[in-house]
Amino acid sequence: MDTIECIKTRRSVRSYINEKPGRGLIEQVVSAAAWAPSWKNTQIARYIAIEDRKLLDEIVERFVPSYNARIIQSAPLLFAVTMMTGRSGFERDGTPTTDRGDGWQMFDCGVACQTLCLAAHAMGLGTVIMGIFERKGLEQFLEVPEGQELVALVAAGYPDTTPAAPPRKDVSVLLTYR
Repeated sequence: MDTIECIKTRRSVRSYINEKPGRGLIEQVVSAAAWAPSWKNTQIARYIAIEDRKLLDEIVERFVPSYNARIIQSAPLLFAVTMMTGRSGFERDGTPTTDRGDGWQMFDCGVACQTLCLAAHAMGLGTVIMGIFERKGLEQFLEVPEGQELVALVAAGYPDTTPAAPPRKDVSVLLTYR
């Protein structure tokens, strides 16, 4: 699959078959995601792969709203994407490089999440990025190390369905020349 095809055919998948991806495949996906660009190559994204059904069920019960709970209940794998804080957007002495302060770290994690999802799609997996969850409680539950912050949950697995492509805005709406 070429890059443009991968971008155009990747969908947010919310329903999965009951088959766990192998650890070798999971590691290949994360290895590809490591190539995501980041501020001064800080590579701040980290991934916790949760495949234990008991842990997934507890996450569903305690930390996510019902619409995300249904997705996680269907998924054989959940990535908790964390970031190293205080690095992206900062100089070595800790001062912000731009007026965006720590805003670059979320940008870098977004790029990393998209790269993870594209890599997963290219390898036959479906994914969906979720941002609504009880962050602080889930960070404690997952034992996210100090100096890291939970940014997103990415459900993953072999798709049960292939969602149709939603409409896209025309280039004339998206692009301005000056």
